[in-house]
Amino acid sequence: MTPVVRVRAHRRQAWAARTSLTAAAAAVLLPLVEGGVAGLLLLLLGVAGLAVTFAALWWTLSRRGPVRLAAATVALCTPVTVIVLFDRANLLWAVLLSALLWSAAVWSGRYALRTTGLRRSRAREYRVPPPRRPFVLLNPLSGGGKVERFALREKAERLGARVVLLDPDKPQDVTELARAAVADGADLLGVGGGDGTQALVAAVAAEHGLPFLVISAGTRNHFAMDLGLDRDDPAACLDALTDGVEVRVDLCFAGDRPFVNNASFGVYGAVVQSPGYRADKVGTALELLPDLLSREHGPRLTARVGRTTFSDPHAVLVSNNPYRMDDPFGFGRRARLDTGRLGVVTVRVDSAVDAAELLLDPSGFATTTSHDVIVYADAPEVEAGLDGEPVTLPAPVRCRVERRALRVRVPRDRPGVPDPAPRLDWRRLRKLAAAVGRTAAPGRSPGRHGPPDPPTATLPPTTM
Repeated sequence: MTPVVRVRAHRRQAWAARTSLTAAAAAVLLPLVEGGVAGLLLLLLGVAGLAVTFAALWWTLSRRGPVRLAAATVALCTPVTVIVLFDRANLLWAVLLSALLWSAAVWSGRYALRTTGLRRSRAREYRVPPPRRPFVLLNPLSGGGKVERFALREKAERLGARVVLLDPDKPQDVTELARAAVADGADLLGVGGGDGTQALVAAVAAEHGLPFLVISAGTRNHFAMDLGLDRDDPAACLDALTDGVEVRVDLCFAGDRPFVNNASFGVYGAVVQSPGYRADKVGTALELLPDLLSREHGPRLTARVGRTTFSDPHAVLVSNNPYRMDDPFGFGRRARLDTGRLGVVTVRVDSAVDAAELLLDPSGFATTTSHDVIVYADAPEVEAGLDGEPVTLPAPVRCRVERRALRVRVPRDRPGVPDPAPRLDWRRLRKLAAAVGRTAAPGRSPGRHGPPDPPTATLPPTTM
């Protein structure tokens, strides 16, 4: 980077940091300056209203009958009442403007930090020749009929793949179908369906060291999304058969069962076992949650994550690499799939008071990472959801990750995974805003120590 370009980049970085700090200060001060003591009291009332709403939502989920109806009414009316009070005090505009200023502060701050060169490098891609005998398994019921709507079978066969359609009227073992394809000489295993089906075939591919093709023909396909594939056009995934590259990603197991997205224990793991869950998710959850949240049904769990133990959580979510939790626009996505670590989220909320306290003390909600997780229960078996599929596993359940065990073939031309937004570091923003005449980006200064370090960049593709 030339000195002139570096100076210009530093100026943009510094001004973005100053804009962020100014907007943040204005967002905090505007309601207080405009409303004075009344504004301060209304802000406190707003926080109290949020706490009441959280508590009412807990009662709505954990109770039945008239109590549930009353709690739902409170949860709905409380925020409306707070908004009306702000409007009557002529402060609603100040609160809305404050929210916009805070959004501007977050955007500017992340822009300033993003220009420092602290972004993570992307997953390495490997150039590979096209497969000679690809095998593709398609579920015609997945995604509301995406297989037929996007003519996936016809395109796969035109590209030289042997295609097998699952028969909805005859349950079939997809693992055995994949093993039979390997025995028949397949040099690539592909699957179009939900995450649960993909995990079973992926395990066979990893076992035999074969590349794995993901076709986003399911309803949500979180795994495909975090691979950077086009979920709106599953047929584009098949381009990997002729113009593809490989990425190495992690494969996870709960006991001996594979998963590519997550394994859920506790409340969700019990709800998905219900036969009516697929047809009516909300109604089934509302029917089962009171007994599950009050611990009248289901085993009591203990999760051991490394040296940390979580006792009696209502839910334990173990994911293949950690989810992004600090970015509302990327919430629930994974920036990488090859870190060799499990993401762990535990939730414990025993009462309405606990629900309200989540605003100030989110101790009932914990996130961490680990190489393995062990879920214990006071019962011989544990109900779980693996990639959304109901399973019952013998307790205790050990979740582990096999780093970069899966060779995934993806199209060279694909949407990709957006770069994760950097965490807001106000101390660093203050340093960037105060910096004058020098760059605050990491790296060595030119001179006797040599030229500055280049910014982080994606590794070039290499040939296997």
